[in-house]
Amino acid sequence: MDPQLDVSPTAHSWLGPPIDARPLFVPEHAALIATLRGLTPADWGREAVPGWSVRDVVAHVLGDCYGRLARHRDGHREGGGEGHREGGREGHQEGRREGRREGPAFAPGEDLPAYIHRINQQWVDAHSRVSPAALTDTLELIGGQVARLFAESDPAAPSLGVSWAGADPAPMWLDSARELTEYWTHRQQIRHATGQRTDPDPRLLSVVLDTFLRALPHTLREIAAPAGTQVRIHVTGPAGGTWTATAGGTWSATAGGTWSATAGGTWSATAGGTWSATAGGTWSATAPGGGNWSLAGPADGHPAALVRLDAETAWRLCVRGIEPADALTRAEIEGDHQLAEAAGRIVSIVY
Repeated sequence: MDPQLDVSPTAHSWLGPPIDARPLFVPEHAALIATLRGLTPADWGREAVPGWSVRDVVAHVLGDCYGRLARHRDGHREGGGEGHREGGREGHQEGRREGRREGPAFAPGEDLPAYIHRINQQWVDAHSRVSPAALTDTLELIGGQVARLFAESDPAAPSLGVSWAGADPAPMWLDSARELTEYWTHRQQIRHATGQRTDPDPRLLSVVLDTFLRALPHTLREIAAPAGTQVRIHVTGPAGGTWTATAGGTWSATAGGTWSATAGGTWSATAGGTWSATAGGTWSATAPGGGNWSLAGPADGHPAALVRLDAETAWRLCVRGIEPADALTRAEIEGDHQLAEAAGRIVSIVY
């Protein structure tokens, strides 16, 4: 996979170089269908996440696919007013969009996570009569259409917000990368429920980790630190990489210059390619959605805090498959422990 994306700098440059997840939807979808076709009848009834069986998770993923096609391919809207759609049990989320309502209305006093879990449960309940075989056949068809939709998408276009990264609206490159993480995470939940380990394929896991770690500035948004203070997370292994959030200030690139990050290096987690964002003129990167922190700053300084995690701990932490305190017991920490603990509260879902 060649993850390089040439996207002009925007107000979202504080999120770091754009991620090109578009080529990965086809292999991710194929892997999911292969997993489902390999399940036994008993596997479909196993608990995948608290309160949901494997069959329930698959029904939820199908609902996500239908929703994406309705909004972004077919221009379908339901009702009026303002609505939010962010997907997934355990908080797996799909963003926020202002404008005409795209689904059921909020109940009085209902916050966003409660709303998400309620409408997802309603969808799953409505599909309780659908057999595993029918769910698989339908998901194979509809999921393939979603993969083609993302393959043809404009990565620089505005799209659904990504609340855990502080971007609303978010650029399509982030929205699509976030969507890939949801499909991938649900597939791992199914694998774990049926006695299989996490899929180690670095093509997918590297992009999932890179997407999840874009939550770091937003995670640190309420942490006050002198300008230039750096907090770094390093994930080990073939799918790993390093992400550095810098506090305060503005970082500039001269006209015609290029900001880039190489796989396994400062920004990215993808083997065999280079991530880059090319500036066509003088520009600066600030961190509005990340509070006072940005991934756009130079990352060659000595960090005030460094957290090293293995890849399994890192992705599970970001979706709260493991709690921060437990994750930090598995981590190697250097420098300021309070800053390290703050970084360890990263969450890349609605939680």
